[in-house]
Amino acid sequence: MQDGWQVFLPVLDHGHQTDILISDGPNYFRVQVKTVGATGNDHVVHNQWKDSNIDCVVYFARNSNWGVIAPAFEEDSRPITHDSHVRFNQGKKEFLTAFHKLEV
Repeated sequence: MQDGWQVFLPVLDHGHQTDILISDGPNYFRVQVKTVGATGNDHVVHNQWKDSNIDCVVYFARNSNWGVIAPAFEEDSRPITHDSHVRFNQGKKEFLTAFHKLEV
């Protein structure tokens, strides 16, 4: 919010599986937020949002200081190091830089 983004919390979800809705002005993004027990690059993430309209998933490593932003995908699972995922160290600047690299 400090960087000009609007952040909305859905009042009712009704199966849309959207944790937060964010906007930079003209664009809106439906975001799912997950924590994972990953400690390294060999972790696999599972698709829990098939047939929903989310744009991306933000994964935070539960026991570390990094995360990954992933565009929504159709496969049942994929490695957390997939080419379309953008890794970041936890912090405002790093997260925003990673989010802007994401192609959603």
